[in-house]
Amino acid sequence: MELRKGAHAPVPTSLLAVVLSWRSAHTVDAHALLVTESGLVRGDRDFVFFNAPRHASQAVTLDQEPAPGTARLSVSLPRTEAEVARIVVSASLDEGTFDQLTDLTLTVHAADGPVAQFALDGIEDVQAMMFGEFYRRDGQWRFRAIGQGWSGGLAGLATEFGVTVNEPNAGQPGADRSGTPARSTSVRQASSRTADRAEFARVPHGDTTSTAAEFSDDNTAADPGTHAHTGRSPSRPPALTRRVIDVPPPPPPNPELADWHPDPQVPGQLRWWDGDEWTTSTRPHIQDHRVRCPRCGNPLRRKIFGGHGQCRSCAGEVEEFLTHWRNRARRVLTGPGTLSEDWLEVWAALRYQRIDEERGRAVLREAGLTQVERMVAFAFADGEVFADELDAFEHVVSELALSGPIVDDLRRRMHRGRTLSRLRAGELPTIDTPGLHLDPEERVHLDLPAVHIRMLARGPRNTEGRLIGSSKKLRFVGDGTGIELPWNRVVSVHPEHGTVVLAATSARGGATFGVTDPDYVAAALEGALRVAKRLVLTPGQRDSRSIPQDVKAQVWQRDGGRCVECGDGHYLEFDHIIPLSRGGATSAANLQILCRACNRAKGARI
Repeated sequence: MELRKGAHAPVPTSLLAVVLSWRSAHTVDAHALLVTESGLVRGDRDFVFFNAPRHASQAVTLDQEPAPGTARLSVSLPRTEAEVARIVVSASLDEGTFDQLTDLTLTVHAADGPVAQFALDGIEDVQAMMFGEFYRRDGQWRFRAIGQGWSGGLAGLATEFGVTVNEPNAGQPGADRSGTPARSTSVRQASSRTADRAEFARVPHGDTTSTAAEFSDDNTAADPGTHAHTGRSPSRPPALTRRVIDVPPPPPPNPELADWHPDPQVPGQLRWWDGDEWTTSTRPHIQDHRVRCPRCGNPLRRKIFGGHGQCRSCAGEVEEFLTHWRNRARRVLTGPGTLSEDWLEVWAALRYQRIDEERGRAVLREAGLTQVERMVAFAFADGEVFADELDAFEHVVSELALSGPIVDDLRRRMHRGRTLSRLRAGELPTIDTPGLHLDPEERVHLDLPAVHIRMLARGPRNTEGRLIGSSKKLRFVGDGTGIELPWNRVVSVHPEHGTVVLAATSARGGATFGVTDPDYVAAALEGALRVAKRLVLTPGQRDSRSIPQDVKAQVWQRDGGRCVECGDGHYLEFDHIIPLSRGGATSAANLQILCRACNRAKGARI
């Protein structure tokens, strides 16, 4: 997203790269300040710059060896402490001013590419600038483009946020050998700015020792009043000199995924990224997988009729590992599920062993099919399929790459069940019906062919016509006859033996209609009835007929995940032994698992 000065944009709460680029021979120092709601830093550790390139929380890291013409900061928003309200991104020049730089641009990169870009124009002749800031808003992070300069350079900018900077004159004690004023980086709260200047230059995070040579000055002579550690008078601030500090290499392209990646420091080898940082685990990078084992690199044995066989040294190890891995994966699959951190750790363990993920999916296929059958049965047990249940089903199918007629049929059932649930919840389509007289603000939700079935003494009488369900009433228009039922007179709607039955308080007591898809029509009419009577459930609320998850799990475990009548393991449904309509309870003792065929054959019988 292209940003102008003052504009802002949302950014993902993840690891981000902030890259400053320009076209000139100047050297730009990038830095960051982590400030609280007061607009001030908390202390010394909240100023990230060239001598302290990493924050203690690892929320901000400065790349000390960026590409030419760039400066780079890594910002980990998940690791940012709660006290930090803003992360200010700034930069400064030792020589020259920012108006001498061309094509000065700041870009914020996420794992999948740039998310914000700020091209600066109309830059003033300043030596320090605040380019932008990350800030919290409504529980999320956003980035604001600022582009504000400080004529006082880095000292003026740092002081604005509570950093005290000492700048002794060149040639005096505290100046470096080039005559450049030394900068002391003692960081304080604004209330203590007038206090004595800091005694020590800031030591980068992780440094626990400093030597006199690091802070020595040719113009400083030792005397009895000098500091025992630095060799200089406590009243003289030491020089701030650039020191090269070990900075971890940048993360891989997909930093959320634990995997082997080419080692950014040693060509020809792979290094393990654990999802947060680089580890010390390394492996050789096997290039030719046709003649060498991709796991250990040993030559593969040739087959008599061409090709290569499995690696003998790895085959036994892989089989033994997969035996234990399969059991662990099954426990996670049926427990926390594929959306949990445990599931990511299961697959990270497989990748760490350099075992192809397709091999893992193959050993989990049967367990995966059993799990999706279980998920579908659990979803339909309540008569409602919710969005989270459909998403969880699709995630399991995707993670395990399940396919085939059984999976396709289960997917159709889930999507149809979700459609019917949305209709019953009041999410109804609006249909154009030209030529039909409607009341003001009346909307038509259903218009289809139907047969009105009336039970007479001499037998049923069928009348063909159109069934029209609107937001205010139900109409049936047939040959020489018609019915209108306002929703305030309708008591219930339900499918029964291929028909839709409406119970009403009118003189005729309701109506029965034969339609092509009774389940869809009944769901749409029930949704219209709920909307008209304001009986729609709030999002996420479950019907009172729902079966608790622990009861479902108990019944499934007791019946072994199979139909208690025929033993089939497919198209399973939860059945009330004594139907709800006859006073049956929703308890483990009154529930059983039946396949679809056995459940339909049982019907409402006990």
